[in-house]
Amino acid sequence: MFPIRDHNPSGRTPYVTYALIAANTLIFMSYFGLMDQPYALSALYETYALIPSRPSLSSYVTSMFLHAGIWHLLGNMLFLWIFGDNLEDEMGHAGFALFYVLSGVAAGVAHVALSQGSSIPTVGASGAIAGVMGGYLLLFPKARVDILLIIIIFFRVFSVPAWAMLAIWFGIQLIGGTLSDPDAAGVAYWAHAGGFVIGAILAVPTWIRVGGFAFWSKTHGRPPHPAAPYRRSNIPRVGHRRGNSPRGRRHH
Repeated sequence: MFPIRDHNPSGRTPYVTYALIAANTLIFMSYFGLMDQPYALSALYETYALIPSRPSLSSYVTSMFLHAGIWHLLGNMLFLWIFGDNLEDEMGHAGFALFYVLSGVAAGVAHVALSQGSSIPTVGASGAIAGVMGGYLLLFPKARVDILLIIIIFFRVFSVPAWAMLAIWFGIQLIGGTLSDPDAAGVAYWAHAGGFVIGAILAVPTWIRVGGFAFWSKTHGRPPHPAAPYRRSNIPRVGHRRGNSPRGRRHH
């Protein structure tokens, strides 16, 4: 189950979201050549990845900008692209940047605390992006999100409310964290779950500032921007529109 887009473009250009995607991509490209050099890659991870049995303060941040492969990177950047812009719109650029880093660090702390002293290096932006998803759930629980459901050879695009997609995703992280061996899972489930919860908590001040329950009532639980138009298709496409606002619009 993959989200492919939400239905509401941001009200202003999400510069921080763009910068984070660019930074993650450029950093990955800088060491992509080491992917077939296990000793050199191991040395890189030893220095910059988060290792639960011996975490360094800097690794809580540096590990957020490393990825274990191209699909790992693309998956994380897809989630950030979909959920980051609307959150940045409400928090502001500086506020969103701080929120992102704090969510990622908190996710790392949760992973270290619950991984039983694992010596496996942990890399990826998914803890911070889980925080973005938690904040998105608080501010925009009824936003429409298109998901691609793949079951063996069955492919179908559905439009679902954000709370449903994010609740299922969070449940998967809890189940995975509870039932899997941290050293064998290959996925930092507790980092995801911890980042998600912390992200929702960190978004509370923004939610209160924009009106809390009144904000939900005013926007019907969706981002406060016009929905993007979709053409009739099995996989909807978003048309590019520009409003009269000097800030313009963005679409997924």
